[in-house]
Amino acid sequence: MIQRKTNESCSCSSGKRKNIKERPYKGIRMRKWGKWVAEIREPNKRSRIWLGSYSTAVAAARAYDTAVFYLRGPSARFNFPELLAVDGALDEMSAAVIREKAIEVGVRVDAERSYVSGSQVESCWLQEKPDLNKNPEPEDPDGDYR
Repeated sequence: MIQRKTNESCSCSSGKRKNIKERPYKGIRMRKWGKWVAEIREPNKRSRIWLGSYSTAVAAARAYDTAVFYLRGPSARFNFPELLAVDGALDEMSAAVIREKAIEVGVRVDAERSYVSGSQVESCWLQEKPDLNKNPEPEDPDGDYR
């Protein structure tokens, strides 16, 4: 009996299997520690343009979309074609300029997503940390440690 492969994974020429869950959008990947990174290959070159690392997959995908627009034009395949807002003309740009524009979009999306229900999420270094040199407060109202 022949079993078909599901859409969850595909067999690649290198023998590795890629899960769709690992790469929900084109041009991004997740680091071991949870950050999402975006990069794109320059047309007709072996080099890549680094587009930055982001806390969300959506921010990395939006950075990729911006770069792919400037490299390949409006007919390219985008992750979010309806959200593409590009300023300036579609002239020949250097990799550094494309990187700057893509990072600007990615950082903006990350900042927008850091707001939860109207209040900004505090960074871990701004949160109050307990003083580890103090004795712990007793949990019993009588003050007995057991």
